[in-house]
Amino acid sequence: MVALFNILPVIQILGFLLILLSFLMTLPVNLLMLGDTPDWLAFVKSASICFGVGLVCFFSAGRKRHALKQRQMFILTVSAWVFIPLFSSLPLLLSDLKLSVTDAFFESISGVTTTGSTVMSGLDNLPGDILLWRSIMQWMGGIGIIGMAVAILPFLRIGGMRLFATESSEWTEKAVPRTNRLARGLVFSYLALTFGCILTYWALGMDLFNAVNHALTTVSTGGYSTSDSSMGQFDQLSILFASSLFMMLGGIPFFLFVRLLNGQVQPLLRDQQIHFFLKFLLLIACLITIYRVVNEGTFPVDAFVHALFNVTSVVTTTGYASQDYSLWGPFVVVLFFFLTFVGGCSGSTSGGMKIFRFQLSMLLLREQVLRLLHPNAVIARHYNGRIISDEIVASSVAFSFIFLATLAVVAAILAALGLDLVTSLTGAATALANVGPGLGDTIGPAGNFQTLPDAAKWVLMIAMLLGRLELLSVFVMFSPHFWRS
Repeated sequence: MVALFNILPVIQILGFLLILLSFLMTLPVNLLMLGDTPDWLAFVKSASICFGVGLVCFFSAGRKRHALKQRQMFILTVSAWVFIPLFSSLPLLLSDLKLSVTDAFFESISGVTTTGSTVMSGLDNLPGDILLWRSIMQWMGGIGIIGMAVAILPFLRIGGMRLFATESSEWTEKAVPRTNRLARGLVFSYLALTFGCILTYWALGMDLFNAVNHALTTVSTGGYSTSDSSMGQFDQLSILFASSLFMMLGGIPFFLFVRLLNGQVQPLLRDQQIHFFLKFLLLIACLITIYRVVNEGTFPVDAFVHALFNVTSVVTTTGYASQDYSLWGPFVVVLFFFLTFVGGCSGSTSGGMKIFRFQLSMLLLREQVLRLLHPNAVIARHYNGRIISDEIVASSVAFSFIFLATLAVVAAILAALGLDLVTSLTGAATALANVGPGLGDTIGPAGNFQTLPDAAKWVLMIAMLLGRLELLSVFVMFSPHFWRS
């Protein structure tokens, strides 16, 4: 029997989100009132449309508060990540840029999902309001990754954080018992990192406009820039190093920042995921540094800073580039391709498969080896001082399988649409992992997605959404069991 859903609560919350979005749309005009705002009318029209639709949706359910059920939460999560990018594309569509519907939607989906792939070129000459809106979309997407999950946590019961795990890849202890306190802590942490990043960039020589734009896209691990040359436009090692540090912070579980605010320092210092994450970044950066120093004679300090920056950018799925690393040699190119899949820590704004899943895979491998040596042994899986349940293992294995299967399907479709092997494979990987740039001449660090056929762009947009929602939360809606009462 097909279940009947009360869709009004979902529409009401979507309306509230659209109202918030309409206010964000006014920021580029308000903040740049005395500057370069030729598209101010596009933002006013977009904000008005968004506000009007939001009001209608919000009051459609009346004044009564509706309790959300689990299936409604899944529908809300997926719907929000479709409709917010859809309405976010309006300023781009109505601006003087004359973007097609496909290109405007691609740019907004890439922004809100913090992927960072772009179809826009000549960024250095674009008006300031458009550049700022691109950055705001990514910052909004970053906080939305955490905020949406926190908003629905109170409605979940046992295994209660399952949807939070699906939405933001969070496998967590119940670090803060009160949801409201957790929400405030997450927002405060996100804002504090953002303002800290702005001040750091500004102090290191960026003008205020660039500092604001790049801070918004650094902390959100989004990767949009104000220049076609990305962070390479600054050509300053101190800025690249500072950016690397803030990308690392953006790739760390945000609930640990909340515990830090509560005076709990040890969880942050002892977390196995963070230890592995930081050691992994340093190891890969050192390998690339040695390779470039030996093979190219690059100055060691320059080689290390650029290696650390670009490795951190790809692993945290930010997508910045300081140089065209596809020119660093075949070893580095292959390395960066595999780094595309890694991702940051669970509970961060990063995409990818996440560090935790790789650690869990290593634990399972160790367990199987021990079982071969000691068939009758009882082996418990421990992580951060806790035993990992079979449910989490099954979820991780299922996600890994679906991720790789989806990657193969997306790459095959792109190839069928006429894209070359490198563009098809790395395009699918970078979209699904929400990284940004791929490899090759077309979509590599020095290119963009502008020249791809529209059909390929739509395929990549779907992959971005699937990757951002961690696949399972979307695929579960295609199950007949989901719609049965």
